[in-house]
Amino acid sequence: MALKVLSALDAAKIQLYHFKAIIVAGMGLFTDAYDLFCIPPIIKLLGRIYYDQKGHKNTPTVVVSALVAIALLGTVVGQLVFGRLGDRVGRRRVYGLSLGLMVFSSIACGFSICRNRNCVLLSLGFFRFLLGVGIGGDYPLSATIMSEFANKKTRGAFIAAVFSMQGLGILASSIVTIVICKIFEAASKASDGQTPEEADIAWRLILMLGSIPAAMTYYWRMMMPETARYTALVEQNVVQAAMDMRKVLDVPMSQIAEDSPLPSNPPPPSYPLLSKRFFRRHGCDLFSCAASWFLVDVVFYSSNLFQSQIYHRFIDQPGNDASAYNLAFRVAGFQAVLAISSTIPGYWVTVYFIDRIGRVKIQMIGFFFMAMVYFAIGIPYKYYWSEKIGAGFMVLYALSFFFANFGPNTTTFIVPAELFPARFRSTCHGISGAVGKVGAIIGTVGFLWASRNQNKNGKPSPERMTAALVFLGVVCLVGVVVTYFFTRETMGRSLEENENEDEYSGEGYFQQGRWVTGTCSLMTHSSSLSNVN
Repeated sequence: MALKVLSALDAAKIQLYHFKAIIVAGMGLFTDAYDLFCIPPIIKLLGRIYYDQKGHKNTPTVVVSALVAIALLGTVVGQLVFGRLGDRVGRRRVYGLSLGLMVFSSIACGFSICRNRNCVLLSLGFFRFLLGVGIGGDYPLSATIMSEFANKKTRGAFIAAVFSMQGLGILASSIVTIVICKIFEAASKASDGQTPEEADIAWRLILMLGSIPAAMTYYWRMMMPETARYTALVEQNVVQAAMDMRKVLDVPMSQIAEDSPLPSNPPPPSYPLLSKRFFRRHGCDLFSCAASWFLVDVVFYSSNLFQSQIYHRFIDQPGNDASAYNLAFRVAGFQAVLAISSTIPGYWVTVYFIDRIGRVKIQMIGFFFMAMVYFAIGIPYKYYWSEKIGAGFMVLYALSFFFANFGPNTTTFIVPAELFPARFRSTCHGISGAVGKVGAIIGTVGFLWASRNQNKNGKPSPERMTAALVFLGVVCLVGVVVTYFFTRETMGRSLEENENEDEYSGEGYFQQGRWVTGTCSLMTHSSSLSNVN
């Protein structure tokens, strides 16, 4: 592509608008993480409120898994539907809709109907499904919009910065939970071990407050122009693309307007989505993106396999005499420490290195060290870790999160937004993410499987935990193999160079003010790395 407006975008200096776009686009990811990580302390409150009748005071594992899985199922639907809409009707036109759905669903979760246990859980599950749809829609739209606004030199860092808003969402959910629990506990007149009625308000308030940051950015999201790449390449309106970019970037019109008039009706795209020709051109890239995302989400969401062990050792130690607020406070405090010590640093180390060493190397490093951590926990688990959950275990646990985020959890969000043609970009990102969230559901069900048949101390079977943890290490090694053989490096290249469609592809493109066509061969992994180097 030789369009001047796209060349100007690729070469643009970092400007205030780029940082504004990071915040506006990142609020969806912020809400996603807030919702996911406020659930563990809320589960503690729900157990004391609705499962206190028979004395065990804990939410059943099947209910916990269902509440997590139903939101993930909604995310799968949202990624597929909004991803496709982003390519069909435009990124901007559906961007506000996904955020609005997240805000509405977050508030609705807090207003879950009635106070009967079954009624509350069913309505909470329904609204969490809708919340998942909104969150799922935000994934492909935010990644695609940021990739199409960014310059090619720092594009990876910008997209990673958007994704790093998840870390702030985790921290915010912990802080909000801690503050609310302390306020309600101070105001409560219930004796130790008793759960006051006001606790039913506390968990609802925690859920609803997560919608505020996202709602505050709704206006600016609606004011964002359509991306120049979508307007020029999909809507084929290069003049409008130049006018939109002049509004947001400090670039004179003379630098982005074409020198000669362009044809008003270029030929239509030569092949549709998911056609045989599409798979010949992009099937390998779609496989690598979807498979890598699937593998990392199986592992990432299976962290609950040994999170229950940590809760048993550090949080549930006093037994059932601790108040509901105190239990939720401890869980939130633990998550805050974990976010500050490993999760957030992992995100920002990626932001720093992503455009220096590349996506492929970071993804392989992350998968490899995650595998080493799981082997270090899993192989001696039955004989050592099952009875000695201490500082060493906590360090390994934190490292698994650090290398997930300085690794495949971040890169799988970035790469699908860089590899595919503009008219397929959002859809393919949505497909990749949807496959990944199927892996997340499998990881959640794995938690249910591995935590069954608990021993007398309430701990999961050591044999099951050992098998599960070693299996997760093997999954990470498979991720290393998939990354090495199938994932193309995108660092330092324009989106058009990454598309796998040049003068030999049969795909039309603008060159020196005229529309031309041709065909091209598929770029191999090794050649893409050599081009970057």
